Amino acid sequence: MAQRTIVLAGAAGDLGVRIAKALIGRGATVRALVRNDASTGDKDRLSAMGATVAPADIADAGSVAGACEGAACVVSALNGLREVIIDRQGVLLDGAVKAGVPRFISSDYSADFTKTRLGDNRNLDLRREFMARADRAPIQVTSVLNGAFMDMLGAEMPIVQPRIRRVLHWGSAEQLLDFTTKDDVAAYTAAAALDAATPRILRIAGDTVSARSIAQVMTEETGERYRTLWAGSIGSLGVLIRLAKLVAPQSHAPFPPWQGMQYMRDMFSGRGKLHLLDNDRYSDLHWTSIREQLAAGPASVSRQKTE
Repeated sequence: MAQRTIVLAGAAGDLGVRIAKALIGRGATVRALVRNDASTGDKDRLSAMGATVAPADIADAGSVAGACEGAACVVSALNGLREVIIDRQGVLLDGAVKAGVPRFISSDYSADFTKTRLGDNRNLDLRREFMARADRAPIQVTSVLNGAFMDMLGAEMPIVQPRIRRVLHWGSAEQLLDFTTKDDVAAYTAAAALDAATPRILRIAGDTVSARSIAQVMTEETGERYRTLWAGSIGSLGVLIRLAKLVAPQSHAPFPPWQGMQYMRDMFSGRGKLHLLDNDRYSDLHWTSIREQLAAGPASVSRQKTE
C-alpha cells in the first residue's frame, strides 16, 4: 500500500483545519505540525479531529525534519507575511528535504501570481519569491492556485452590495473572475497531497464568473433586480490603493484593506486569471458554484432575501 502519512503545517488555521478533515476523510494519516508552545486547545482540537499532533521548533530545520520523518508529502497551510511565508515556510521546506520527504505543497492558494506584476500585490509577491526558493530545492513542489476564496464574497470582498442592489466592478463588467470555496480548495489539496504525480502548478476554479453574471444570479436568488456598478478604471483603483496605504498603512497586518484592493486589481485587470484548469484531475470532487454559495450566504445576501 502506498504511504499515506501527510504532514500538515498550519493545521489549526481556517484552511488548515479544512485540509486536515479532507485528508482524514480520504484515509490519510495526518501529522499536524505545531509549535512547541501551541495552545492546549489547538492540540486538543486537532487530536479530536483524528490528527496526530507533532510539536517542533519551527525555527530549526532539524526539529522539523524529525516531525516529517516517513511522510509522503508535507502540506503547508501557513498564513502571514515574510516571517511566515518566506522564513517559517522556508524552514518547513528545509526540514522536509532533510527528512527525505518526496513532495511539498506550498501555501499559495491564490490567483495566478506567476502572471501578475511584481510590486502590484505584496502577498502574491511573497509567494512568487518563495516559489523561486522552492524550485531550487531537491524536492517535488506543487502549488495549488484557486483564484479568490468564494467564501470572502461579502465583508472581505464587498463587490456585492445588497443595500443598493449593485455588483461593483473596476474595468469591464464582463471580465471573468475565478472563485473557489475554502472547502473545495481543501478537498482538492488533500487529493493532490495523496497523488504522487502532481505537476508543478495545479490551477482550479469552483466557478468562473463576471460581475454581470453575479448580478444576474443575485437577481434570480433574491427576487430583487441587481445591476452592475462601474467603480472606476483599473488605473483609478491603483490610485485608491496608494491613498489607502497612506491613510492606513498597517504594513504588519496580513490583510489590511489595501491588500484586498490589490487582490481585486489583479482579478479585474485579468492578470491573475487562471487558464487551463485542472478541475477534472480528481473526478470525485464537487465544485461549489457562485449560485450555490450566494444562495447560502454571505450573511448580507441572506438578510436581503428575508427583508
